[in-house]
Amino acid sequence: MDAPVFLVLFFVLGTVAASFVGVLAGRYATEEGVLVGRSRCDACGKELAWWALVPIVSYVFARGRAVCCGVRLSAVAPVSEIALGALFVLSYLKLGLTPALGFALIALSALTALVLYDLAHQVLPPPFLGTFVVASLAARIFEASSRYTLGVSLVVSAGIALTLFALYVFSGGRALGFADSPLALGLALLVGSSALPGFLFSFWVGAIIGIIMLARRPRGSRMGVEVPFAPFLAAGFLLAYFFISWNPFLIFFA
Repeated sequence: MDAPVFLVLFFVLGTVAASFVGVLAGRYATEEGVLVGRSRCDACGKELAWWALVPIVSYVFARGRAVCCGVRLSAVAPVSEIALGALFVLSYLKLGLTPALGFALIALSALTALVLYDLAHQVLPPPFLGTFVVASLAARIFEASSRYTLGVSLVVSAGIALTLFALYVFSGGRALGFADSPLALGLALLVGSSALPGFLFSFWVGAIIGIIMLARRPRGSRMGVEVPFAPFLAAGFLLAYFFISWNPFLIFFA
């Protein structure tokens, strides 16, 4: 098969993976089974037919409304499906059909589950987090060009994780959560030589979004806003990995 066919296949695979991890994130820590039981409408509880569960397509044809009761649906599901589909395509273009690609796709799927759950609950579930870190480590091992580059990646990743852990300790958990440290470890392992720029970008993304949220807050309000940090970390690291070719720290990976 030629490249265009692979691009379509990986995009479709990414949308299906996003739909599946969305179910995992939604049912985690609930009494609902993950691999058993039909999907139901969040508004009316009615079981959904298969044609109402097709990634992206079902949302578009239903015009963003539930087919059973007409309630307006959140755009989180189709956005996450498009995003993971695009990330699968970018990963294929960057890594090719290699063992590293397989582990990278698993890591990106677990990362999507973490971001979705963090957005909903401001918590990073340990099973998703553990899967992400292990898959990222495996991807880094297979992608590394030498033992030296692998060793540097491990050291840099550990340094980033320890930096966030120190921020957590010294702020008493107010600046960020404990789980953000292992999340950053997995992200740094996943992106390799782009880890340090990605770490900086994540704070820039967080600062920009924070400023926007403060600007939109009602005038005179003094209430703080609890913001999940996982999406900012993911955005910063992945931006550096896929789109930023300039790397001031590349000398250490030569």
